Amino acid sequence: MTEARDERRPAGELEAGVMAALWAADAPQTPGQVQLSLGAGLARTTVTTILSRLHEKGVVDRRRQGRGYAYFPVQDAHGLTARRMHTELDRDSNRHTVLARFVAQLSEDDERVLRDLLESGEQ
Repeated sequence: MTEARDERRPAGELEAGVMAALWAADAPQTPGQVQLSLGAGLARTTVTTILSRLHEKGVVDRRRQGRGYAYFPVQDAHGLTARRMHTELDRDSNRHTVLARFVAQLSEDDERVLRDLLESGEQ
């Protein structure tokens, strides 16, 4: 039992691997195709579960392919990171304090980039 626990992956590692496989693909991928590209000895059912959870989160979309689905990312990696940042911000009722502390912890370079983005209105 201890060995199995030691082999568990950190939270989010499997999702990150699945997303990397989808971003690297030229077309929507079935769970079997994702499983092959991961090459990590994961069961297809595990990959299917991860893809289903990502679909429920709105991170991937899917289309019918045969009796199952083929999955594709809704956003690129940068868009997904921005989405996660928004999710974390939405979890706290005091947005002002969260944003103030976030900005206070930025490096000078990141602060300059943020200032430039805010001034230019770039999205």
